[in-house]
Amino acid sequence: MSMSLSPNTQVILLLMAPLIAGRDEPSSDLLTPGEYKRLARFLRDQQRQPSDLLAPDAWELLGECKQLIESDRLKSLLARGFLLSQAIERWQTRAIWVVSRADAEYPRRLKTRLKDDAPPVLYGCGDATILETGGLAVVGSRHVDDALVEYTEGIGRLTAKARRTLVSGGARGIDQAAMRGALEAGGKVAGVLADSLERAALYREHRNLLMDGQLVLISPYDPSAGFNVGHAMQRNKLIYALADAALVVSSDYEKGGTWAGAVEQLEKLQLVPVYVRSNGETGKGLEALRSKGALPWPNPETPEALSEALAVEVSPRKAAPGQNEFFSSVREEPKQAYEISQSLLPINDSCPPLSMESPLAPADELFAKVRELLGKMKTPKTDAEVAADLHVSKSQAKEWLQRLVKEGVMEKHTKPVRYGPKPQRSLLE
Repeated sequence: MSMSLSPNTQVILLLMAPLIAGRDEPSSDLLTPGEYKRLARFLRDQQRQPSDLLAPDAWELLGECKQLIESDRLKSLLARGFLLSQAIERWQTRAIWVVSRADAEYPRRLKTRLKDDAPPVLYGCGDATILETGGLAVVGSRHVDDALVEYTEGIGRLTAKARRTLVSGGARGIDQAAMRGALEAGGKVAGVLADSLERAALYREHRNLLMDGQLVLISPYDPSAGFNVGHAMQRNKLIYALADAALVVSSDYEKGGTWAGAVEQLEKLQLVPVYVRSNGETGKGLEALRSKGALPWPNPETPEALSEALAVEVSPRKAAPGQNEFFSSVREEPKQAYEISQSLLPINDSCPPLSMESPLAPADELFAKVRELLGKMKTPKTDAEVAADLHVSKSQAKEWLQRLVKEGVMEKHTKPVRYGPKPQRSLLE
């Protein structure tokens, strides 16, 4: 992977990346994934590219973009060239490469499977060609006993013997056990991290594996970013999209990132067949996933048997009446038409797409629901009160509230700090 950044990638980083090297806090004006998706679609419709925002005649294009994003905000973000140069220097000294959807090197599996929901930017370290090899995704809980750790390491070793790539999330517990088993057996591993890519790339035990082409680590988030629950859940779709099949070794019931990622895959994305562990005490979480369409893991004992399990094709299933109401509310027919039409050409930020609007990602649907609920507030509330009302963590509630304030949908009061809707604005705008 080339360490140089294309002009399009540089502009996307200016618009979206924190560029936190040398400063404590990222800019609060960064484009959200949803905002960038709309901007990228607008540029493609105009037969333009992100790099055109820095062209000599960019003032005219910036004026056309103000219907989506204020021109002053775009200009402020695009003026962060010095910060970008500092960040690039920092990444290059750590052998971290960066690609955007506008680059030919961007993983094709993510483009074709996730389309406009593929992360605009990917940071990585190691051999990027591993990302195109498919393989087995192994996911599970962070807190598991020694028996499950040993079992999962065995899955990793078998995957390596079958010469198939092991894909996982790098979290402690099941993820790390699967990756460790595959690496120790000489296999190839793709780790999709939700945080701290820079730190992981500098681990002594990772360096030789990265340089020898046995391990690749990627993240859609800034290499210096710390842990964030939302990020951990959002990266799950990347793990599934890079694999040929997935195995859920353990999962809590109706909570946690493993559960959310598996349910999203089974009920909405349906990219690959999802297996669940079928031996020993499986627990309520795995049994519930079985009821949603997950397959029992066939417990292959040979490389050939594992390859057969990976060759199973996913069978789309429709939700029963009244079941999975949140996901089934998405328009299914336009989604299918979009996927069929978009499969005819690669999706990137420098190629105009067909006019069919892509369906919302689950995170965008959830945020839309949150926006609607908070719009019904009668009086301003603190982030703690909103968190209690929505049954989420205080940090998650604060993140949503700050995003709504940034969008101009809500306003922030002081003394004490509270949040309330702006009465003159519609929350559906």
